[in-house]
Parts: sequence; structure tokens; C-alpha cells
Amino acid sequence: MQNENQRAPAASRIPSAAYALCLCIGLVGANSLALGPMAPRLAESFARGVPAVMTASAAFGIGTAASALLLAGLIDRFGAARVLRHALLAFLAALAASGAAPVLPAFVAAQLLAGLAAGLALPSIYTLAALAAPPGRESDTLGVVLFGWTLSMVAGVSLSAVIADLLGWRMVYGLVVAAGLAAMAGTLRLSAGGGAAGRAAPSPLSALRVPGIAPLLVACAAFMAAFYGVYGYVGDHLHRGLGLPVSAGGLLALCYGLGFGATALLDRWIDRLGPARLLPAFFLAVGGVYLAMAAAAASYPALLAVVFCWGMANHAALNVLILRLAALDPGRRGAIMGLNSGVTYLALFIGTTGFGPLYAHAGFAALAGLAVALMLAAALAAALAPRAATASGQAAARSLTSG
Repeated sequence: MQNENQRAPAASRIPSAAYALCLCIGLVGANSLALGPMAPRLAESFARGVPAVMTASAAFGIGTAASALLLAGLIDRFGAARVLRHALLAFLAALAASGAAPVLPAFVAAQLLAGLAAGLALPSIYTLAALAAPPGRESDTLGVVLFGWTLSMVAGVSLSAVIADLLGWRMVYGLVVAAGLAAMAGTLRLSAGGGAAGRAAPSPLSALRVPGIAPLLVACAAFMAAFYGVYGYVGDHLHRGLGLPVSAGGLLALCYGLGFGATALLDRWIDRLGPARLLPAFFLAVGGVYLAMAAAAASYPALLAVVFCWGMANHAALNVLILRLAALDPGRRGAIMGLNSGVTYLALFIGTTGFGPLYAHAGFAALAGLAVALMLAAALAAALAPRAATASGQAAARSLTSG
């Protein structure tokens, strides 16, 4: 009995694999989030406007969505760890090509390739996080993995804006590639078995038949379109609208990252209160932050405070959204996470391209106003998602991880 009691606490600890996955999230996040603050420098380098540069972000989103929707079924067949390692290698090659791009079309093409790799990496990461989580600590474990977005903001995006000012934007990609090699080393000990050899990889689109998934994907689309639509142009708003240096976007990203990371301390309460009842409330909280952002658009100090809250609210909403999706059907978790990534990066494309004309004609505050409307739609969709499907999925997930 004593040995069993001694083993129980160890079994409930957050596994070391979560920290390796955190580094991988940071790598992908550094690329997908750094372009916004650096966009003015790239625009000057390529002699193009910021909306033209942001087509690279849209290309990254399209590549990620296409890969996640068409190829993420490979995760359930070959194993998430194996797919992740190959995807990271391709991702690093695309980043090197981005840093060496001589003209904007070449940069856009490199970001498209980076997106194709990220479309396999992200659902692999979320699948491994769900597999590694001890029963009852799903939110805590996922919170550690999602802390990679904080790393990308604090150590990646914040520094990239400063480095772009001092050493040029190409140096940023060189440093991200170097950091990516460290992330690759952290994946060597990860393991997760795939399906039987020769079994056809299920299409992520087949997971659309899983009960309860449709309204959650609608909520995901609205949530992510609002985020990327606002985030993609906040750097240019600071630089051109408020007359601040590009490095000011780095401090803003730092505030977002600190807020995103601070919420990780509250993740254990999510498991206790239940993700289903919390998700609509968290989406409404994000909408409230966008409302405050519209009011604070003309003041840099006020924006820093609002963006800190933005990071907190987004972390909570993203954590609960992924928990609900991952619990729907453990047997199709890779395909479901592929759908999640596909919808997320389709929303990136829609956000960056759709918000651009509004920003050009009406300014940054109008973007925040549109984001409020999208978050109301996300909250409504989350409220309509059946809780029974999620509850049964969570029970199955806990049975799988404890078995």
C-alpha cells in the first residue's frame, strides 16, 4: 500500500513531454506571430505596403489549413511523435528560405511551405499533449504546452521587433532557425504509436461526423479570425498611427505574452469547474477585451494594459476550446486536432485578408469593433455545442489515458 501511495503522486505529475511540446509550440508561434510587428520593416525592404507583406501571413494560414485538413490523418496512422519530427524539419527549412528571400513573392512562397509543415506539427503537438496528460490534469498539462505561445511572444516576437530594428528582419529568421534546432532535440525522446502498418490514414474531414464538433469549429473560426485580424495590424497601427518605432510592437507582444502565461496559474480550476460551462463565458470575456481595445486605440499605455488582459482571456479560451475538442472522440483525436488547426489557419487567412481593407479605410478601432461581433458569434456557437457529447468524450479520454 505504501508503494502504491508513493506512486500515485508521481503518476499525476505533469510529464516532461509537455515541456518539450511547449518548445515546439514556441517555434511555430514565433513564425506565425512575429510577422505583424515586423511588417513595417519588411514593407520597407521589399518596397511594398504592409497589407501586401501580410499576404505572407495569409499564405502561411492557407498552407497550414490545407495541410491540417488533408494530411493530419497521418498522425493517427504513423504516430504523432514521428509526424512531428518530420514536420519540424520541413518547417526549419522553410524558415531558412524565408530569411533568404530576395523578393516578396519568394518570401510569400517560403511562408506557404512553412504553413504546410505547421499544419502537421500543430495537431501532432496537441495530440501528444492529450495522450501525455494524467487523468484529472488535462488542463494543467495543456496549459504547460500552450505556454509555448507565451515563449514565442516573450522571447520570440518581443525580441524579433527589436532585432528587426537593430539588425534587420532577416536576422530574426536566422535566430528562429537556431532555436528550432533546440526544439528538435527536445522531440527525440517523444513516442506515440500509430495505427497498424498499411492502414489507410483517415481524413480529418471524416471527423466532421463526430457529435458536437460543428459548433465548436464555428466558435474556433470566429475566435481565431478575430485574433489574427486584430493582431496582424496592431504593429502597423503603433508605427504609423501612433508614430512609435517598430520595437514598440515588441513591448506590446511582451505584455500579451505575459498575460497569456499568467493565466496558466489558473488552469487547474478549469478541470474542476468543467470546460463546457466555461467556454461561452471565456469567449464573452475576450469580446469585452476587444471592446476595451477599441476605446484604448489612441493611447499606447492603455493598449499595453488591455493587451495584457487580451493574453489572459485568449489563453483561457484556447485552453478550454482544445480540451473540448480533444475529448470528443479519443480514437480520432489526431483528425479532430487536424480540423482544429485547419479551421484556425483558414481563419488566419480570412482575418488578415478580410480585416486589411477595413483597417485601410476605417482604422484600427474598427478592427476591434468587428472582433467584438465575432466573439459574440463564438460565444453563441459554444453555448449551442451539446455538453453531453463532451462529457462522454472526457470519460472515454480518461479511460484511455488510465488504461
